[in-house]
Amino acid sequence: MDTDYNNATVVGGGVIGISWAALFLAHGLHVTITDPEPGIEPLVRAGLAEVAPTLSALGLPTSDLTDRTDALRFEPDLALAVADADVVQENGPERADLKQQLWAQIEDAAPRDALFASSSSGIPATTIAAGMRQPERLLIGHPFNPPHLVPLVEIVPGERTSPEVVRQAVDFYQAMGKQPQVLNKEIGGFVANRLQSALFREAVHLVAIGVVTEQELDDIVTSSIGMRWAVAGPFQTFHLGGGPGGLPDFLVHLGKQLEASWSGLGSPTFDDATVALLSEQAANFGGTVEELAAERDAKEIALMRALDELPNHVQKESIR
Repeated sequence: MDTDYNNATVVGGGVIGISWAALFLAHGLHVTITDPEPGIEPLVRAGLAEVAPTLSALGLPTSDLTDRTDALRFEPDLALAVADADVVQENGPERADLKQQLWAQIEDAAPRDALFASSSSGIPATTIAAGMRQPERLLIGHPFNPPHLVPLVEIVPGERTSPEVVRQAVDFYQAMGKQPQVLNKEIGGFVANRLQSALFREAVHLVAIGVVTEQELDDIVTSSIGMRWAVAGPFQTFHLGGGPGGLPDFLVHLGKQLEASWSGLGSPTFDDATVALLSEQAANFGGTVEELAAERDAKEIALMRALDELPNHVQKESIR
């Protein structure tokens, strides 16, 4: 791999941590996983084996995930785990106080030139770095789940993050086959999660009041706006919808009508009845979570291949 990063420490062995570890291993990095949870090693190794077929379909080698013992190690002591790290990807719980404690310890123990990134899905780097002596070293490297498959990584600098660190992060994630997007300013939830949250709020509302079921709503999304947005995002979609005049004409002719519809959108809550309804309908998706995830991964790869968005090294294989 054409990168100066050889040793990665993944802090947290949950779903996101496993996914990052799998990607890093597949790109030839030596990975240390640190997590105080008892019995974390068999859970991580089982997770790596589970995602190996997807990485193989992406054309990446997977022997380091399951066969080689020298490529992956487990170290519960955080200071020892980051002592020789070139990059630290933190995936701890979404608690600002805990992340602040973690990064204060990481800063003390890691090499001075290590790249520091948090996978936080909504807490700004400025908040997380509040207890660091050198907050300029930390940024958000927020993946869209699962990180080993979905291309996007939102890079969100803090108020004091060094531009050089941002550049290094972009280079690193590109070397991992990702599509990093640097945000111009901090905002809670960043961009992808805010958009997802807005759509999901209306989805919950429509299901809760009985307009559609969960499966029917999902079918509507995947056969309409989901297909559109895989090719062109919301702004370009409406730009094309404006005819020859593009988005300016769309806003003149349809903007006020669209704006008026916003007041009619739902504001659901996860009360007991809504949670019970959503949980009941989720049982009708026709497979286990593992089976549905494998089906999703296969379709994601097929879509990425069709859109020519796979990394250049990808082989013309499919998941079996």
